[in-house]
This record gives sequence, C-alpha cells and structure tokens, in this order.
Amino acid sequence: MCGFCGFSGEVLNRDEVIRAMTEKITHRGPDSEGYYLSEDIGCDSIAIGFRRLSIIDLEGGHQPIFNEDKSLVLVFNGEIYNYRTLRAELIEKGHVFSTESDSEVLLHGFEEWKEGLLTRLRGMFAFAIWDTASHSLFIARDYFGIKPMHYTLLPDRRIIFASEIKSMAAHPDFKCEFNENALDGYLSFQYSVPDETFFKNVYCLPPSHYLWYKNGEISVNRYWDPIFNPDESMSLEEAVEEIDRAFTDSVEAHRISDVEVGCFLSSGVDSSYVASYFAGQKAFTVGFDNGSHYNECEYAATLAKEVGIQHYTHIISDEEYWNSLRSVQYHMDQPLADPSCIALYFVSRLASQYVKVVLSGEGADELFGGYRIYHEPYSLAGYQKLPRWLRKALAAVASILPPVKGKSFIIRGSKSLEERFIGNAYLFNKREKERILKNIPATDPAKMVASIYEKTKGQDDVTRMQYLDINRWMVGDILLKADRMSMAHSLELRVPFLDREVFAVASRIPAKHRIAAGTTKYAMRLAAQKHIPKESANKPKLGFPVPIRVWLRQEKYYNIVKSEFLSPAAERFFNTGELIRLLDEHFKGKKDNSRKIWTIYMFLLWYNVYFPEK
Repeated sequence: MCGFCGFSGEVLNRDEVIRAMTEKITHRGPDSEGYYLSEDIGCDSIAIGFRRLSIIDLEGGHQPIFNEDKSLVLVFNGEIYNYRTLRAELIEKGHVFSTESDSEVLLHGFEEWKEGLLTRLRGMFAFAIWDTASHSLFIARDYFGIKPMHYTLLPDRRIIFASEIKSMAAHPDFKCEFNENALDGYLSFQYSVPDETFFKNVYCLPPSHYLWYKNGEISVNRYWDPIFNPDESMSLEEAVEEIDRAFTDSVEAHRISDVEVGCFLSSGVDSSYVASYFAGQKAFTVGFDNGSHYNECEYAATLAKEVGIQHYTHIISDEEYWNSLRSVQYHMDQPLADPSCIALYFVSRLASQYVKVVLSGEGADELFGGYRIYHEPYSLAGYQKLPRWLRKALAAVASILPPVKGKSFIIRGSKSLEERFIGNAYLFNKREKERILKNIPATDPAKMVASIYEKTKGQDDVTRMQYLDINRWMVGDILLKADRMSMAHSLELRVPFLDREVFAVASRIPAKHRIAAGTTKYAMRLAAQKHIPKESANKPKLGFPVPIRVWLRQEKYYNIVKSEFLSPAAERFFNTGELIRLLDEHFKGKKDNSRKIWTIYMFLLWYNVYFPEK
C-alpha cells in the first residue's frame, strides 16, 4: 500500500515541490520514498513522488520503477493478487523482470497490452505510468474504487495528480478554492458525489476508469462496469456453493503478503465470514461504552474464541471520539458524515500496533443484497398493484397527517423506485436543502442518480438498488472511509468481497436468493454457515453503531454543536436559524434529527480544517 503524486510542466524548485507534495502523504507509506524528475523541459517534463508501505518484495519493490529500457516509469498504490500468473505469462512473451514485486507486472503488462492490461488484473489499484518517448501519462483506478486517485488541470493545461488532495494542495500553482456546488449533493448523500470534489476543478478518477494525459489534454474512459446479469435458473444450492468457492479463493488471494495479515471483526456476518479463515491469527474490534447496542466486542470475542483467533479490543470513550473529529476530517480530505468512520479510525489504530495488513468485510452488502432497505420492493409489491392515481391520492392525504403507523408506507408506496430510493444514507430532499442553504441552488437528489438508473432499466428493483449503491454509496462513503482511516495509521486494508471473481458470482445470483426467508444476503449467509455458527451468520446488521443520537441529547455535546452552528462558516453557507431548529428539536426529544445535524456539523469541522478563517 502506498501513495503517490506528481505534476507536469515547469515550476520553480520543482524538486522541493515534489518532495513537499510527497511529504503530505507520508502516512500512506512511511517505509521509504522515491522520486522521478524527467530531464525534459517545458510542458513535456514530469515530476513524480512516491511513499511506500512495504508489503510484497520488501527489498526489491522500491518505486518509481522502470521497464528494461527505462522508457516507462511507474508508481503504484495497491496490490495485484494474480501478479504471479501474469508474470509467468509475460516472461513467456519475452519480458525480463528485475524484481519479484507486483508493481513490475503492471509495467510489462502495459507494454504488452496497453489499456487491455486492466481487465486482466485481479486486485485493488491506482497507478500512473509516464511514457518518456511520447510524453504521455496513463493513470488507472481499480474496478470498484478501493484505491483513490485525484487530478486537476491547471489553466495552462498542466496536470497535477495524487492519491490524496492534500498532496496536490502543496503545489504552488494549485488554487485551494472551495467548490460550493459539492455542498448540494453532500447534504443529500452525506458524502461528496463522485467524480466532483469539494475543491474547485479537482476530480476523482471514477472506479473502473483510466485517464490519458498528452499535449495538455485529458481523456477519461471506462474499461469495466459492474452490471448484474441474474441467472434465474440458478438454484439456491448452486448459489451457495459458488459463493463459498469464490470467496474462499478470494480470501486466499488477498492473504498474499510478505508481512503478517490480520482482520477486522465485528458481530456481523461479513467480517465473521472473513475472520473464519484466520484461525491462530489476529483480529481487532472496537466498541463504545454506551450499552450493548453500541458495543460489539462481546459478540466478536465469542466468535473469536470459537474460531481460535487472537482477539484485540478497544473501548472508545465519548471524549476520545469527539477529540478525534478534526483529525479524522483532515485525513478524509473531504467531509464525510458517516459516524462509523471514526470507529474505523480507532480500529485501524488498534490493528496497526500489531500488523501491517488487515482484511475487512466491505462490499458484501452491495454485492449480495445486505441492506434492510432492499426488502422494500417485496413489502410494497402488493400495495403497488393498486392504480397509481389511487396511491397518489392516498399519499396526499397521508402527507398532512401527524406521524402515525403506516404513513411512510403509504407515501413511499405511491412512488416509483427512482423516486423513493436515492441510495443509502439519503438525508435532505430538495425542499429541505432550500430551507437551510444560503445562495446555493438545491438540486432534486433523484436527478443526481437518474443516469445510473438508466443503465439498469428492465432489471428487478433489488438489482437496480444494488447497482446504484455500488456506484454511489460504496465509492463515496464505504471505500473512501476504509482507505483514509486505515491509511491514517499506515495500515493496508484489503476487501476480499470486492474481487472481480466474487462479483462474477454475485452478478449471476437471482434476487430471490439474495432477499429471502425474511433476511438479506440470504445465499451468502448460507455460504457463511459452512464456516461460522448459524447464529453469527444470521445476526442482523449493525455496522459500527455509534451513539450520536444519545450524545446530541446531552447538554455538553449539544453546546459544542450549537457553537459550530453559530460560527462564521455556518453563517456563510446556512440559514443558522434552521440549523438551531434542527438541533433544538432533537435535544428536546421532539424528533430524531441526529443524522442531519451530524452531516452539517462534520462539514463545518472539515471546512475549518481546510479553509480556516484568516
């Protein structure tokens, strides 16, 4: 695991500049550093910096790395799990290797197959290759967006690129300007909507895309798409067997390392399934001292004992959590309102004391249908047989009623899938955003996801919901926090569910085997039962529960948030009276506004970290 950065063109003291940029991401690779500065002048020159966390080929895997004639220069962040197979194939074709690293496979693979290399790779990756002859830059990102990549084009057509935006900001010609447009999407989704960022003219390279930069021009293309193609003839037994075979193979591939590998462990089926392959090794769990609902350590300890894992835990205190918030937002690069990212920060810190690599359960919900909301198409099926005009009329009546049982069902049942499901963590609608925002246009969130829904027309609702979450929620929230919180502690996090071979199986499983028997991820849970107790396999999802709701009804934390809601930054972007109304309603127990409050509060903390008052 590593981090890299670079820029094209001339700049005063460019060796100092690239070193300053690289220093900003030392946490991504504290083991070593490397640089490449081309001898070209003007627009054809390039400077590249690299920080390494040594995992594979500890002695020979230093970067930047070159091909035989040094016409290509590569920097790479990630791991290629099938590199040995590709290496053997490339040697047969006449390529000569000087190291045992997976990085060098990318260089020779690019020589042999150009963009075609990408669909041959099994792993997580972001890498850049500079061609010294054509003065062109090639950058690619993995299938699901596990590893980050950002870029910007300066007004004079020079490119700056980096694993993290904070590195780009160290370039003297980078203008650190706030992108107000990003706030609109963030308020609806609790994360910055890819591929836009909170920094003006800075973009994230989307998952399964590559970028070419040449002669001051950028072109971005997609090389793969996680489209589901359910096989309705597949039996439940077949689904279970295929899942277990593919996942077992993926875990074994993801354990390739020259250093010790551990795993995260909660009480849920995803991490428990992963942990079942770690008998005799180390697992890590965190919890909160706020009752059993917020503490999974006891559940995790029971499973760890049954599997035979060395188990390490940490209880996060209220004070510890709140004191970490600014540091977390710094490492995130962009505001993220998911309270669990702080829990991930602490479990990564715990694990980093013992291992360099951990496996985790991210991606299982998106691939196998794990979120409770995926039940909704089935629960609404009968009601939606009523004529649409009648459902609309009933919804209009329900909307003016006080909160009563069944109100939400009637309102949501009147809507199409595209209208009612905007993705996980949907927060503010257009009307609510118009009420709280100052001088920033509010967009209907449904319009922000319409192009994604367009790709899945004709498929069942559950599949369409999963595809949306893979392309938005998983990229903007799940994988962003996984990368940033683990890298904050120089820890490599691997996600064996997000493997191309596992997806190949998941994409074929019909919805009837994903959502069944009153539960989610049904077929995957049955596969997990081959390795873990039935109670663990069937345990409802908690997902790092955090007592935000409880804290915001305590005077101490109410006052902390209120102070931020009345700050100059809040006055700049929001109608602060509306913010205080949300906060007071929650504090007095009238409504649960905790997620909305937290979303705004996290933004304000982040803004003051990256755009402090002068």
